[in-house]
Amino acid sequence: MAQVIKKPDVGSMPAARSVDPFAAMRAEMDRVFDNFLGRGFSRFPSLWWEQAGDAIVPSIDIRESASEVVVEAEMPGLEQKDASITLREGVLTLEGEKKSAREEKEEDYHVTERSYGTFRRSFRLPDTIDENNVSATFDKGILTIKLAKKAEAVRAEKRIEIKSG
Repeated sequence: MAQVIKKPDVGSMPAARSVDPFAAMRAEMDRVFDNFLGRGFSRFPSLWWEQAGDAIVPSIDIRESASEVVVEAEMPGLEQKDASITLREGVLTLEGEKKSAREEKEEDYHVTERSYGTFRRSFRLPDTIDENNVSATFDKGILTIKLAKKAEAVRAEKRIEIKSG
């Protein structure tokens, strides 16, 4: 004898979707850039400190010209003494620590807030960088690092004329 199995009625239930479709897209783009350029280059610049759990990550902008590579890091709320830069075996590392405290006392309430976080970002530099010719400045929350290229790297570019077929 045949048995009838009734399926549960799920016609009115919408398909499951992730909470934030842009987060999934960003994660996939980060993965693609990490695979292509190496770890750390996939972080797209934003206008604020990104918070991932307890970690803080400053926005980074990297530009290259014929004579130098310029790295800018947005570090609002930090002072020069809170950041450090090291260059070792072709890897540029930015480190820092952000601390803030706020206390508000009124007659009917008292609020104390403290936040603390550290960051560390490393970037592999091209072989064309002259590690003895690097400078850094810190102004109004922006850390700017200028990495000069080696003289032979600057002269190595040759323009090729394009002829019509």
